[in-house]
Amino acid sequence: MKKKHVIPVAVLSSALFMGTLAPVQTQAVSTSDQTQVQQQIVHNQQNKPFFNKEKGETSSSATEKSAQEHLKKNKKTYNISTPDQSLKQTDLKTDDLGMTHVTLQQTKNGVPVEGHLVKVHYNEDEQVEAVNGQFNTSIEKSSMSTKPSITKSKSIATAEKAVSAPDELVESPTAELVVYPFNDENYLAYKVNVNFLGESPGNWFVYVDAQTGNVIDQYNTIMHASYKTSRGFGIGVLGDYKTLHISKDMSTQGRDYYLLDQSHENLDGIYTLDAENQWVLPGKLFSSSDAAFRTSYERPAADAHYNSEEVYKYFLEEHDRNSIDGEGMPIVSTVHFGEDYNNAFWNGQQMTYGDGDGDFFIPLSAGLDVAAHEMTHGVTTFSAGLKYRFQSGALNEAFSDIFGALVDKSDWEMGEDIMGAGAKADGRTALRSLSDPSKFPVNEAYVPYGDGNGMYPSHMDEYYDLPIELDNGGVHINSSIINHAAYLTGQKIGRDKLGHIYYRALTVYLMPDSDFDHAREVIIQSAVDLYGEDSPEAEAAAYGLDEVGITG
Repeated sequence: MKKKHVIPVAVLSSALFMGTLAPVQTQAVSTSDQTQVQQQIVHNQQNKPFFNKEKGETSSSATEKSAQEHLKKNKKTYNISTPDQSLKQTDLKTDDLGMTHVTLQQTKNGVPVEGHLVKVHYNEDEQVEAVNGQFNTSIEKSSMSTKPSITKSKSIATAEKAVSAPDELVESPTAELVVYPFNDENYLAYKVNVNFLGESPGNWFVYVDAQTGNVIDQYNTIMHASYKTSRGFGIGVLGDYKTLHISKDMSTQGRDYYLLDQSHENLDGIYTLDAENQWVLPGKLFSSSDAAFRTSYERPAADAHYNSEEVYKYFLEEHDRNSIDGEGMPIVSTVHFGEDYNNAFWNGQQMTYGDGDGDFFIPLSAGLDVAAHEMTHGVTTFSAGLKYRFQSGALNEAFSDIFGALVDKSDWEMGEDIMGAGAKADGRTALRSLSDPSKFPVNEAYVPYGDGNGMYPSHMDEYYDLPIELDNGGVHINSSIINHAAYLTGQKIGRDKLGHIYYRALTVYLMPDSDFDHAREVIIQSAVDLYGEDSPEAEAAAYGLDEVGITG
């Protein structure tokens, strides 16, 4: 019988253990009739992100103090009683539109409340234009203790055991004390990060109750699909010629050349490394005895190196973003990861590409859109920080797919250049389609959670209500709804304007817990910021979301 090719999916299990703290009522932001408010704050239940547009109240300056004063003046609107005590500035920046954005972190007795930020946005005349974020009023009003009963080291040991971490880790685990709202309870917790490699790599965040030592929550954020300047060339996996920026090792009389690009000012280099088919990272710097990278073994490396630079140039030229973090961090990719590994991922630090099994996938570094997808995960890590689960995780995946399609302008498909002969023979010509999501089937395990058609959704009527243990709650599946909305908007206004709107939404307004409704608000607001209130661009942004059933 002919084998049916659907996307291979790594099942990420998350065993959730509840602590013993008594329930604390959670409430987000309430509304009032204050004259400054142009529209009601939405998502004012269940501690969800909010977005509020204002008329432009004049302030003395865009500072932490003025932002706190604005919230205090309007405390009935935002239901924040003591913003000067509960909110501390973590960032202040002015963008190229002249708008200044003050980011405030919610804290309890100086301990950050996980994922809870409030952003106050000022126009160039230092008038408040909008406020968005997420604030937990029950935590502000509670008398909960923020003194832990267990040590950081014990929380790390608990986390390592919970995720079955191997002895060898990418880096030493970290533990940060936070207040963690979860399932209508508020916990004092250690947020532990455990990062490891192998056939099933993990970049886990585990929340350990700082009073009882129990695991509250955990999830894996591995995000799929990681000399002297010289010039060289390479041949890609698909046989295309590529000019490469490389480096020469002068200590060997020019006999060794490396895939290290040091040609870009204010960038700490583009590195391509070789895992040599081992399950280890980062590997060694990819080298050749001459400046030509053209053998079958070298071709995936040539693709990864070239594509990394192309994605870097896109974000720099289109969005004035210098590398993944915006500050010139090194761009690192590793090829030949493991044996027959059918995936690519961003692990919080770098891109990593498997060689594929030759049937479903060829080497995954062959896809420019795949490189853009993984690097956009990095951009998300350093901007919105969208949690990799349920709708926030689906947004995380969608923005990576959208920018994958914007960088690789050849079509609106994701992964069309990495599909193997077996997959193509079975009709699987890409991973996902932004223009026609329903052309591809989902994994059979997901079918009972949708509308029964078993295909990728393009409308909220087809949404898959998946549990956390299946695709982290549908991050790769429900993302196609947002993908299709972006495609429809792009058909109205073009790729360039679409990219600017969605980039602004990602880097200015989206929050770690943003859902689809919140994404609608901030995508439209981003279009308004850039092109005006009643512009065709703002109408197109709303149109795309309306057409997929995200109507607010």
